[in-house]
Amino acid sequence: MFTSVPGLTSIPSLWLQITIVAVWVLLVLLIAWVVKRFANGEPEILRKIVHIGTGNVILLAWWLDVPASVGITASILASAVTLLSYRFPILPGINSVGRQSLGTFFYAVSVGILVAYFWHLQQPQYAAIGIMVMAWGDGLAALIGQRFGKHQYKIFGAQKSWEGSFTMALVSYLVSSLILLGVEGNTWQTWVVSLAVALVATGLEAVSFLGVDNLTVPLGSAALAFALFQLWPT
Repeated sequence: MFTSVPGLTSIPSLWLQITIVAVWVLLVLLIAWVVKRFANGEPEILRKIVHIGTGNVILLAWWLDVPASVGITASILASAVTLLSYRFPILPGINSVGRQSLGTFFYAVSVGILVAYFWHLQQPQYAAIGIMVMAWGDGLAALIGQRFGKHQYKIFGAQKSWEGSFTMALVSYLVSSLILLGVEGNTWQTWVVSLAVALVATGLEAVSFLGVDNLTVPLGSAALAFALFQLWPT
């Protein structure tokens, strides 16, 4: 089980936990700033650096056994800041003022919902699946789709590429498999559930608009994985 980590038999103090998580977030923001300042980074690349990097906080929270109250509070604060950032330049390079997307807000909300629910159930692996599928799957799908997406399609007016959708499915499958392998082991459920999560997450991402996939993908992926393991216990 990932919840039993060698060398962490005694859980660090709450302030140490918060400090470690905060340092990670600041490091991600610093990397994005350096890329923007010295490498003339494109806005979308900067956003995906933050998108992917901050998503990994869920693994730190799981590893350190951070209390749910901390994750929920951080989610509320992040949601408030992101809402303000749509009107004021609080997060330049991450959100543009007036940008027609609530993706960053939905991202923060999804973290709070998943932490609140699955920490309570003492099943943090499902929260991790939801957030990591969103962080890595959607993040890399957007980058690959924009760079190499030659075969376009539209669903409900949203333009996607088959290259991006394939990346979403592949990365979602890998992320889910790695997490479930560490928790459930090498069972048929691990591989079947991972495949189901990958397909559903890709479908949810394909029909997204106004950034709503940052809510539907993590919640849908986590809920599906949880439900299937209730149906097919190991």
